[in-house]
Amino acid sequence: MIKYDKLWNTMNRKDVSQYRLLKEGISNSTLDRLKKNETVTTDTLDKLCNILDCKVEDIVEYVKL
Repeated sequence: MIKYDKLWNTMNRKDVSQYRLLKEGISNSTLDRLKKNETVTTDTLDKLCNILDCKVEDIVEYVKL
């Protein structure tokens, strides 16, 4: 299972709000999907890494069920 708990930690650490993500082009529905650990596109992951100036492993974690 892919989890996005690290995303919220990275956002807090870098003082980036959900509002900023919305302003940078991440849609409200995508934020909802991230909160529910649902699938998002690699384009979204790329945008998040760009906005947060981080690596993908700073926002995504694989957890074996």
